[in-house]
Amino acid sequence: MTYETLIYSKEGSFFSPEKNIGVIKLNRPTAYNALNEQLISELYQLLQEIEKDDEVKVVVITAEGQKVFCTGADLKLASELTEETALPLVQRGQEIFTYIENFPKPVIAAINGLALGGGLEMALACDLRIAQEEAKLGCPETSIGLIPAWGGIQRLPKVVGIGKAKELVFTGAMITAKEAETIGLVNKVVAPDELDSTVNWTAAKIAGNAPVALKYAKESLNRVFDVTLKEGLEYDAKTCAACFGTDDIKEGIKAVFEKRKATFKGK
Repeated sequence: MTYETLIYSKEGSFFSPEKNIGVIKLNRPTAYNALNEQLISELYQLLQEIEKDDEVKVVVITAEGQKVFCTGADLKLASELTEETALPLVQRGQEIFTYIENFPKPVIAAINGLALGGGLEMALACDLRIAQEEAKLGCPETSIGLIPAWGGIQRLPKVVGIGKAKELVFTGAMITAKEAETIGLVNKVVAPDELDSTVNWTAAKIAGNAPVALKYAKESLNRVFDVTLKEGLEYDAKTCAACFGTDDIKEGIKAVFEKRKATFKGK
């Protein structure tokens, strides 16, 4: 299917010629990759297609170009909203970002420039965030009379702690990629010309692991702050036991004894 606001490709790596990394690039350069209804809808539709594609093991969300990842909600659209018309749009944004957070395959945000407002909220919904050193990140919503309601308020404290989250939201200030790394907002910061290779290497390392195990691990990690230790351990016991019913674990153990790289099928 053709998308007007996105560019999609399936890529391999030096680990494997198999094209098992799905790369989504936001592509609204004249609007600084701002999120409008079309982009949100296309992203949701594309992710649904990727979820059904067994060949893709890891997803990367980034942007076309070198300066901007995503500047958040399209302010031209926002300026026309009322209290009544804003609610469904906010709920739609929450829905797509929650879908990314709970996507059954690992998702990496490759932050290649400005990540502001909804752009940062989208990155927060991803499992890992890798940024180039010239990127800047922030939650400027309060500076224009809004709040980070697409998940920023809920997810940011879980990543950086409540104190830093309040500082970022209340001030609306941008921070550098290095500062973001220091507070745990991004996992890694690299030179601009190393971003693609670093993300590809990370995605390929993940893609080489057992898909079923990755799915269960992601599910459990996502709920770790929302359940008791007892509930978490019970869930981990059940899903770990379920792993023993897969062909993947047989292949993984066999590969260890045969001193070779395992080839997992996700079954």
